[in-house]
Amino acid sequence: MKTTVTALLLGSALATGAWAGDVRMMWYSDGNEGEVMADLVSRFNAENPDIKLTLDNVAYQVIKEQLPIQLAAGQGPDIARMTDIKKEAGHFLDLTPYLADPAYWQTNFGAQMDWMRPDGSDAITGFMTQLTLTGGFANATLFEQAGVPLPGEGATWDEWVDAAAKVQASQQTAAAMAIDRSGHRIAGPMISEGAKLIGPDRKPAPLDDAGKGFLTKLIGWTADGKNLKDVWVSAAGATYRAGADEFINAAVPFYYSGSWQVANLSEKIGDGFDWVATGSPCGAAGCTGLPGGAALVAIKSTKNPQDVGKVMDWFAREDIVKEFSERALFLPAHKAVLEKGLDFKTEDPHAKAALNMFVKATGQLTEEAQQIPAWTPASDVYAALVKRVGEAMAGELSPEDAFARIDADIAEAAAKVAQ
Repeated sequence: MKTTVTALLLGSALATGAWAGDVRMMWYSDGNEGEVMADLVSRFNAENPDIKLTLDNVAYQVIKEQLPIQLAAGQGPDIARMTDIKKEAGHFLDLTPYLADPAYWQTNFGAQMDWMRPDGSDAITGFMTQLTLTGGFANATLFEQAGVPLPGEGATWDEWVDAAAKVQASQQTAAAMAIDRSGHRIAGPMISEGAKLIGPDRKPAPLDDAGKGFLTKLIGWTADGKNLKDVWVSAAGATYRAGADEFINAAVPFYYSGSWQVANLSEKIGDGFDWVATGSPCGAAGCTGLPGGAALVAIKSTKNPQDVGKVMDWFAREDIVKEFSERALFLPAHKAVLEKGLDFKTEDPHAKAALNMFVKATGQLTEEAQQIPAWTPASDVYAALVKRVGEAMAGELSPEDAFARIDADIAEAAAKVAQ
Protein backbone atom coordinates (compact mmCIF):
# COMPACT_ATOMS: atom_id res chain seq x y z
CA MET A 1 0.00 0.00 0.00
CA LYS A 2 2.83 2.38 0.85
CA THR A 3 4.31 1.91 -2.63
CA THR A 4 0.95 2.58 -4.27
CA VAL A 5 0.35 5.75 -2.28
CA THR A 6 3.88 6.98 -2.98
CA ALA A 7 3.47 6.33 -6.69
CA LEU A 8 0.14 8.13 -6.79
CA LEU A 9 1.50 11.14 -4.93
CA LEU A 10 4.53 11.22 -7.18
CA GLY A 11 2.42 10.96 -10.28
CA SER A 12 0.24 13.81 -9.09
CA ALA A 13 3.17 15.98 -8.07
CA LEU A 14 5.01 15.51 -11.34
CA ALA A 15 2.02 15.70 -13.64
CA THR A 16 2.12 17.89 -16.71
CA GLY A 17 1.89 21.56 -15.89
CA ALA A 18 -1.72 22.68 -16.35
CA TRP A 19 -1.21 26.45 -16.40
CA ALA A 20 0.32 28.47 -19.20
CA GLY A 21 3.95 29.15 -18.36
CA ASP A 22 4.28 26.19 -15.99
CA VAL A 23 6.93 23.69 -17.08
CA ARG A 24 8.04 20.74 -14.94
CA MET A 25 11.34 18.97 -15.57
CA MET A 26 11.97 15.52 -14.06
CA TRP A 27 15.66 15.03 -13.32
CA TYR A 28 17.91 12.39 -11.77
CA SER A 29 21.59 12.62 -10.88
CA ASP A 30 24.60 10.32 -10.79
CA GLY A 31 26.94 12.92 -9.31
CA ASN A 32 26.86 16.69 -8.85
CA GLU A 33 24.92 17.49 -12.02
CA GLY A 34 21.68 18.04 -10.08
CA GLU A 35 23.32 20.93 -8.21
CA VAL A 36 24.58 22.40 -11.48
CA MET A 37 21.15 22.01 -13.05
CA ALA A 38 19.40 23.64 -10.09
CA ASP A 39 21.66 26.68 -10.50
CA LEU A 40 20.93 26.84 -14.23
CA VAL A 41 17.18 26.52 -13.62
CA SER A 42 17.33 29.50 -11.25
CA ARG A 43 19.07 31.54 -13.93
CA PHE A 44 16.55 30.47 -16.56
CA ASN A 45 13.65 31.56 -14.36
CA ALA A 46 15.31 34.92 -13.68
CA GLU A 47 15.82 35.54 -17.42
CA ASN A 48 12.37 34.25 -18.43
CA PRO A 49 9.76 35.63 -16.00
CA ASP A 50 6.91 34.50 -18.28
CA ILE A 51 7.81 30.84 -17.65
CA LYS A 52 7.94 29.04 -14.29
CA LEU A 53 10.33 26.11 -14.67
CA THR A 54 10.26 23.61 -11.79
CA LEU A 55 13.01 21.02 -11.32
CA ASP A 56 11.80 17.75 -9.78
CA ASN A 57 14.79 15.75 -8.57
CA VAL A 58 14.00 12.03 -8.35
CA ALA A 59 15.87 8.77 -7.89
CA TYR A 60 17.04 6.97 -11.02
CA GLN A 61 14.65 4.11 -10.21
CA VAL A 62 11.75 6.54 -10.66
CA ILE A 63 13.01 7.35 -14.15
CA LYS A 64 13.50 3.65 -14.94
CA GLU A 65 10.39 2.15 -13.37
CA GLN A 66 7.68 4.77 -12.74
CA LEU A 67 8.10 7.30 -15.51
CA PRO A 68 7.44 4.74 -18.31
CA ILE A 69 4.13 3.87 -16.61
CA GLN A 70 3.17 7.54 -16.51
CA LEU A 71 4.11 8.03 -20.15
CA ALA A 72 2.07 5.01 -21.21
CA ALA A 73 -0.92 6.56 -19.44
CA GLY A 74 -0.46 9.87 -21.28
CA GLN A 75 0.87 11.59 -18.16
CA GLY A 76 4.24 12.68 -16.80
CA PRO A 77 6.34 15.83 -16.66
CA ASP A 78 6.80 18.27 -19.55
CA ILE A 79 10.52 17.49 -19.86
CA ALA A 80 12.51 14.57 -18.48
CA ARG A 81 16.09 13.38 -18.28
CA MET A 82 16.04 9.74 -19.38
CA THR A 83 18.27 6.88 -20.49
CA ASP A 84 15.76 4.46 -22.10
CA ILE A 85 15.30 7.00 -24.85
CA LYS A 86 14.93 4.73 -27.87
CA LYS A 87 12.34 2.49 -26.22
CA GLU A 88 10.22 5.44 -25.00
CA ALA A 89 10.70 7.59 -28.12
CA GLY A 90 7.04 7.26 -29.12
CA HIS A 91 6.08 9.37 -26.10
CA PHE A 92 8.37 12.28 -26.97
CA LEU A 93 7.26 15.59 -28.48
CA ASP A 94 8.58 16.68 -31.87
CA LEU A 95 10.00 20.06 -30.90
CA THR A 96 10.65 21.21 -34.47
CA PRO A 97 7.69 23.68 -34.69
CA TYR A 98 8.56 25.19 -31.30
CA LEU A 99 12.31 25.78 -31.70
CA ALA A 100 13.82 29.12 -32.72
CA ASP A 101 16.35 27.49 -35.07
CA PRO A 102 15.88 23.76 -35.79
CA ALA A 103 18.96 23.85 -38.07
CA TYR A 104 21.11 24.69 -35.02
CA TRP A 105 19.85 21.51 -33.35
CA GLN A 106 20.46 19.41 -36.48
CA THR A 107 24.00 20.73 -36.80
CA ASN A 108 25.07 20.33 -33.21
CA PHE A 109 23.05 17.34 -31.94
CA GLY A 110 22.28 15.51 -35.18
CA ALA A 111 24.66 12.59 -34.60
CA GLN A 112 22.56 11.25 -31.72
CA MET A 113 19.04 12.25 -32.76
CA ASP A 114 18.17 8.73 -33.97
CA TRP A 115 18.84 7.53 -30.41
CA MET A 116 15.72 9.35 -29.18
CA ARG A 117 13.15 9.17 -31.97
CA PRO A 118 11.21 6.30 -33.60
CA ASP A 119 12.85 4.51 -36.51
CA GLY A 120 12.32 6.43 -39.76
CA SER A 121 11.37 9.67 -37.99
CA ASP A 122 13.11 13.03 -38.48
CA ALA A 123 11.66 14.54 -35.28
CA ILE A 124 13.76 16.64 -32.90
CA THR A 125 12.76 15.37 -29.47
CA GLY A 126 15.64 16.56 -27.28
CA PHE A 127 19.40 16.44 -26.85
CA MET A 128 21.94 14.38 -24.95
CA THR A 129 22.92 15.98 -21.63
CA GLN A 130 26.09 13.91 -21.84
CA LEU A 131 27.67 11.12 -23.81
CA THR A 132 28.77 8.18 -21.73
CA LEU A 133 30.97 5.14 -22.17
CA THR A 134 31.16 2.11 -19.94
CA GLY A 135 34.56 1.32 -18.48
CA GLY A 136 36.50 0.36 -15.41
CA PHE A 137 38.13 2.05 -12.42
CA ALA A 138 40.96 0.73 -10.29
CA ASN A 139 42.02 1.64 -6.74
CA ALA A 140 45.70 2.29 -7.52
CA THR A 141 46.56 2.61 -3.84
CA LEU A 142 45.28 -0.88 -3.03
CA PHE A 143 47.15 -2.36 -6.01
CA GLU A 144 50.36 -0.63 -4.88
CA GLN A 145 49.96 -1.75 -1.27
CA ALA A 146 49.45 -5.32 -2.48
CA GLY A 147 52.50 -5.15 -4.73
CA VAL A 148 50.34 -6.04 -7.73
CA PRO A 149 51.02 -4.08 -10.97
CA LEU A 150 47.99 -2.56 -12.66
CA PRO A 151 47.26 -4.58 -15.81
CA GLY A 152 48.36 -2.64 -18.86
CA GLU A 153 46.70 -1.66 -22.10
CA GLY A 154 45.20 -4.66 -23.85
CA ALA A 155 44.73 -6.70 -20.67
CA THR A 156 41.83 -9.15 -20.79
CA TRP A 157 38.92 -9.56 -18.41
CA ASP A 158 40.60 -12.69 -17.01
CA GLU A 159 43.84 -10.78 -16.42
CA TRP A 160 42.05 -7.92 -14.66
CA VAL A 161 40.04 -10.26 -12.43
CA ASP A 162 43.12 -12.35 -11.59
CA ALA A 163 45.13 -9.24 -10.66
CA ALA A 164 42.26 -7.81 -8.60
CA ALA A 165 41.87 -11.17 -6.83
CA LYS A 166 45.51 -10.98 -5.73
CA VAL A 167 44.79 -7.53 -4.30
CA GLN A 168 41.67 -8.92 -2.61
CA ALA A 169 43.72 -11.65 -0.94
CA SER A 170 46.49 -9.29 0.13
CA GLN A 171 44.35 -6.40 1.34
CA GLN A 172 41.40 -8.47 2.62
CA THR A 173 38.83 -6.55 0.61
CA ALA A 174 35.25 -7.79 0.37
CA ALA A 175 35.73 -8.87 -3.24
CA ALA A 176 38.09 -8.38 -6.17
CA MET A 177 35.61 -6.42 -8.27
CA ALA A 178 32.14 -5.00 -8.50
CA ILE A 179 30.11 -4.48 -11.63
CA ASP A 180 26.89 -2.46 -11.66
CA ARG A 181 23.69 -4.52 -11.55
CA SER A 182 22.74 -3.54 -15.07
CA GLY A 183 22.22 -5.34 -18.35
CA HIS A 184 23.76 -2.34 -20.11
CA ARG A 185 26.94 -2.79 -18.09
CA ILE A 186 27.43 -6.48 -18.93
CA ALA A 187 26.49 -6.11 -22.61
CA GLY A 188 29.79 -4.38 -23.46
CA PRO A 189 31.98 -7.19 -22.08
CA MET A 190 29.80 -9.72 -23.93
CA ILE A 191 30.40 -7.83 -27.20
CA SER A 192 34.13 -7.66 -26.43
CA GLU A 193 34.09 -11.45 -26.30
CA GLY A 194 32.44 -11.53 -29.73
CA ALA A 195 28.75 -11.78 -28.84
CA LYS A 196 26.24 -10.60 -31.45
CA LEU A 197 23.18 -9.12 -29.77
CA ILE A 198 21.68 -7.74 -32.98
CA GLY A 199 20.46 -10.36 -35.46
CA PRO A 200 20.69 -10.02 -39.28
CA ASP A 201 17.05 -8.86 -39.30
CA ARG A 202 17.76 -6.24 -36.60
CA LYS A 203 15.79 -8.34 -34.11
CA PRO A 204 17.49 -9.65 -30.94
CA ALA A 205 19.72 -12.63 -31.70
CA PRO A 206 19.62 -15.68 -29.41
CA LEU A 207 22.45 -15.78 -26.90
CA ASP A 208 25.51 -17.14 -28.70
CA ASP A 209 28.52 -18.98 -27.32
CA ALA A 210 30.55 -15.78 -26.91
CA GLY A 211 27.80 -14.13 -24.85
CA LYS A 212 27.21 -17.26 -22.78
CA GLY A 213 30.96 -17.51 -22.23
CA PHE A 214 31.25 -14.11 -20.54
CA LEU A 215 28.09 -14.59 -18.50
CA THR A 216 29.33 -17.99 -17.33
CA LYS A 217 32.57 -16.37 -16.17
CA LEU A 218 30.70 -13.55 -14.41
CA ILE A 219 28.41 -15.96 -12.57
CA GLY A 220 31.46 -18.05 -11.62
CA TRP A 221 33.39 -15.01 -10.37
CA THR A 222 30.39 -14.21 -8.18
CA ALA A 223 30.14 -17.75 -6.83
CA ASP A 224 33.80 -17.82 -5.78
CA GLY A 225 33.69 -14.39 -4.16
CA LYS A 226 35.64 -12.41 -6.75
CA ASN A 227 32.65 -10.37 -7.96
CA LEU A 228 30.77 -8.63 -5.13
CA LYS A 229 27.56 -10.65 -4.82
CA ASP A 230 25.66 -8.13 -2.70
CA VAL A 231 25.46 -5.64 -5.57
CA TRP A 232 23.45 -8.17 -7.55
CA VAL A 233 21.43 -10.13 -4.97
CA SER A 234 20.36 -7.10 -2.89
CA ALA A 235 17.85 -6.24 -5.62
CA ALA A 236 15.44 -8.25 -7.75
CA GLY A 237 14.04 -8.29 -11.26
CA ALA A 238 15.55 -5.71 -13.57
CA THR A 239 16.24 -3.21 -10.78
CA TYR A 240 19.41 -1.16 -11.25
CA ARG A 241 22.03 -1.00 -8.51
CA ALA A 242 25.41 0.67 -8.82
CA GLY A 243 28.56 -0.63 -7.13
CA ALA A 244 30.06 2.85 -6.75
CA ASP A 245 29.74 3.03 -2.96
CA GLU A 246 31.67 -0.20 -2.56
CA PHE A 247 34.53 1.18 -4.69
CA ILE A 248 34.44 4.54 -2.88
CA ASN A 249 34.68 2.69 0.46
CA ALA A 250 37.67 0.66 -0.84
CA ALA A 251 35.75 -2.60 -0.50
CA VAL A 252 36.83 -3.64 -4.02
CA PRO A 253 40.01 -2.77 -5.96
CA PHE A 254 38.31 -2.89 -9.39
CA TYR A 255 34.93 -1.47 -10.41
CA TYR A 256 33.20 -1.62 -13.79
CA SER A 257 30.69 1.15 -14.48
CA GLY A 258 31.20 4.13 -16.76
CA SER A 259 32.23 7.73 -17.41
CA TRP A 260 29.21 9.19 -15.59
CA GLN A 261 30.78 8.10 -12.29
CA VAL A 262 33.84 10.35 -12.64
CA ALA A 263 32.36 13.34 -10.80
CA ASN A 264 30.84 11.10 -8.13
CA LEU A 265 34.15 9.33 -7.45
CA SER A 266 36.08 12.60 -7.46
CA GLU A 267 33.74 14.22 -4.95
CA LYS A 268 33.40 11.26 -2.55
CA ILE A 269 36.91 9.77 -2.67
CA GLY A 270 38.68 13.11 -2.49
CA ASP A 271 42.24 12.41 -1.32
CA GLY A 272 41.22 9.10 0.28
CA PHE A 273 43.19 7.05 -2.23
CA ASP A 274 44.58 7.20 -5.77
CA TRP A 275 42.27 5.89 -8.48
CA VAL A 276 42.44 5.59 -12.24
CA ALA A 277 40.08 4.89 -15.13
CA THR A 278 41.17 1.76 -16.98
CA GLY A 279 39.05 1.65 -20.10
CA SER A 280 37.31 -1.65 -20.83
CA PRO A 281 39.19 -4.94 -20.41
CA CYS A 282 39.60 -6.87 -23.64
CA GLY A 283 37.95 -9.99 -24.95
CA ALA A 284 38.43 -12.11 -28.04
CA ALA A 285 36.76 -9.51 -30.30
CA GLY A 286 37.96 -6.23 -28.84
CA CYS A 287 38.16 -3.95 -25.83
CA THR A 288 34.88 -2.13 -26.32
CA GLY A 289 32.75 -0.29 -23.87
CA LEU A 290 29.15 0.56 -24.63
CA PRO A 291 28.32 4.14 -25.66
CA GLY A 292 25.20 5.84 -24.47
CA GLY A 293 24.13 8.64 -22.24
CA ALA A 294 21.19 10.52 -20.86
CA ALA A 295 18.96 12.83 -22.85
CA LEU A 296 16.76 15.76 -21.96
CA VAL A 297 13.57 15.10 -23.89
CA ALA A 298 10.24 16.88 -24.29
CA ILE A 299 7.15 14.82 -23.42
CA LYS A 300 4.31 14.62 -25.92
CA SER A 301 1.57 15.02 -23.29
CA THR A 302 2.68 18.54 -22.31
CA LYS A 303 -0.04 21.20 -22.32
CA ASN A 304 2.53 23.95 -22.94
CA PRO A 305 4.62 22.97 -25.98
CA GLN A 306 5.56 26.59 -26.81
CA ASP A 307 7.03 27.11 -23.34
CA VAL A 308 8.72 23.72 -23.46
CA GLY A 309 10.36 24.75 -26.74
CA LYS A 310 11.73 27.92 -25.12
CA VAL A 311 13.11 25.96 -22.18
CA MET A 312 14.77 23.40 -24.44
CA ASP A 313 16.26 26.14 -26.65
CA TRP A 314 17.80 27.82 -23.59
CA PHE A 315 19.38 24.64 -22.19
CA ALA A 316 20.66 23.61 -25.63
CA ARG A 317 22.55 26.87 -26.09
CA GLU A 318 26.27 26.41 -26.78
CA ASP A 319 27.37 28.43 -23.73
CA ILE A 320 24.95 26.60 -21.42
CA VAL A 321 25.96 23.13 -22.68
CA LYS A 322 29.63 24.08 -22.26
CA GLU A 323 29.13 25.36 -18.71
CA PHE A 324 27.01 22.37 -17.68
CA SER A 325 29.56 19.90 -19.09
CA GLU A 326 32.56 21.60 -17.51
CA ARG A 327 30.94 21.85 -14.06
CA ALA A 328 29.32 18.39 -14.10
CA LEU A 329 32.45 16.74 -15.59
CA PHE A 330 30.48 15.23 -18.47
CA LEU A 331 31.42 14.55 -22.07
CA PRO A 332 29.06 16.76 -24.13
CA ALA A 333 27.21 15.77 -27.29
CA HIS A 334 27.25 19.32 -28.74
CA LYS A 335 29.38 19.37 -31.91
CA ALA A 336 30.65 22.95 -31.57
CA VAL A 337 31.44 22.57 -27.87
CA LEU A 338 33.46 19.44 -28.60
CA GLU A 339 35.32 21.11 -31.47
CA LYS A 340 36.25 24.16 -29.38
CA GLY A 341 37.31 22.09 -26.35
CA LEU A 342 36.44 22.17 -22.66
CA ASP A 343 38.08 23.26 -19.43
CA PHE A 344 36.71 20.85 -16.85
CA LYS A 345 36.18 22.61 -13.52
CA THR A 346 38.05 20.31 -11.19
CA GLU A 347 41.36 20.45 -9.37
CA ASP A 348 41.32 16.67 -8.99
CA PRO A 349 44.03 15.19 -11.25
CA HIS A 350 42.33 11.78 -11.00
CA ALA A 351 39.14 13.15 -12.55
CA LYS A 352 40.91 14.95 -15.40
CA ALA A 353 42.98 11.86 -16.22
CA ALA A 354 39.87 9.66 -16.07
CA LEU A 355 37.95 11.89 -18.48
CA ASN A 356 40.87 11.80 -20.91
CA MET A 357 40.99 7.99 -20.62
CA PHE A 358 37.31 7.74 -21.53
CA VAL A 359 37.81 10.04 -24.52
CA LYS A 360 40.67 7.74 -25.63
CA ALA A 361 38.52 4.64 -25.09
CA THR A 362 35.94 5.87 -27.59
CA GLY A 363 38.46 4.79 -30.23
CA GLN A 364 38.06 1.17 -29.09
CA LEU A 365 34.33 0.92 -29.86
CA THR A 366 33.35 -2.00 -32.07
CA GLU A 367 30.75 -1.67 -34.83
CA GLU A 368 28.28 -3.79 -32.84
CA ALA A 369 28.63 -1.55 -29.78
CA GLN A 370 28.10 1.63 -31.80
CA GLN A 371 24.79 0.34 -33.14
CA ILE A 372 23.29 -0.40 -29.72
CA PRO A 373 22.11 3.12 -28.65
CA ALA A 374 19.80 3.45 -31.69
CA TRP A 375 18.57 -0.16 -31.47
CA THR A 376 15.01 -0.25 -30.13
CA PRO A 377 15.09 -3.72 -28.45
CA ALA A 378 18.20 -2.88 -26.40
CA SER A 379 16.25 -2.05 -23.22
CA ASP A 380 14.37 -5.36 -23.32
CA VAL A 381 17.65 -7.23 -23.82
CA TYR A 382 19.22 -5.40 -20.86
CA ALA A 383 16.21 -6.19 -18.65
CA ALA A 384 16.32 -9.91 -19.47
CA LEU A 385 20.08 -10.06 -18.88
CA VAL A 386 20.06 -8.38 -15.50
CA LYS A 387 17.02 -10.29 -14.21
CA ARG A 388 18.17 -13.79 -15.13
CA VAL A 389 21.89 -13.30 -14.45
CA GLY A 390 20.92 -11.93 -11.03
CA GLU A 391 18.85 -15.04 -10.36
CA ALA A 392 21.78 -17.23 -11.40
CA MET A 393 24.12 -15.32 -9.08
CA ALA A 394 21.64 -15.84 -6.24
CA GLY A 395 21.65 -19.59 -6.91
CA GLU A 396 18.03 -19.63 -8.06
CA LEU A 397 18.88 -20.70 -11.62
CA SER A 398 21.68 -22.67 -13.22
CA PRO A 399 23.59 -20.73 -15.90
CA GLU A 400 21.98 -22.93 -18.58
CA ASP A 401 18.47 -22.23 -17.25
CA ALA A 402 19.29 -18.51 -17.06
CA PHE A 403 20.40 -18.45 -20.69
CA ALA A 404 17.20 -20.19 -21.82
CA ARG A 405 15.04 -17.75 -19.86
CA ILE A 406 16.95 -14.74 -21.21
CA ASP A 407 16.06 -15.81 -24.76
CA ALA A 408 12.45 -16.51 -23.70
CA ASP A 409 12.09 -13.14 -21.93
CA ILE A 410 13.41 -11.27 -24.96
CA ALA A 411 11.07 -13.18 -27.29
CA GLU A 412 8.11 -12.42 -25.00
CA ALA A 413 8.98 -8.71 -24.93
CA ALA A 414 9.26 -8.65 -28.74
CA ALA A 415 5.86 -10.33 -29.05
CA LYS A 416 4.24 -7.68 -26.85
CA VAL A 417 5.76 -4.91 -28.97
CA ALA A 418 4.42 -6.58 -32.13
CA GLN A 419 0.84 -6.70 -30.78
